[in-house]
Amino acid sequence: MKFGFVTPSLKKRIFTRTSVKRQVVHRAGIKMPRGFGFLRNPKKAVYNKIYNRTSFEIFKTLKKLFK
Repeated sequence: MKFGFVTPSLKKRIFTRTSVKRQVVHRAGIKMPRGFGFLRNPKKAVYNKIYNRTSFEIFKTLKKLFK
């Protein structure tokens, strides 16, 4: 588990937006409602919840400062 600053990756950011799997799920309309991730994969949902609370991104921090 990582705590603190998250290293940004432009490559990962682009690939997640253009992935085939994401497009198929989104267009087919089989997305789970927000907050129901624990039904699909409970282990991943718990990990992500902890990770998101203990780490931060520099771009989001800068955005809040200059808003």
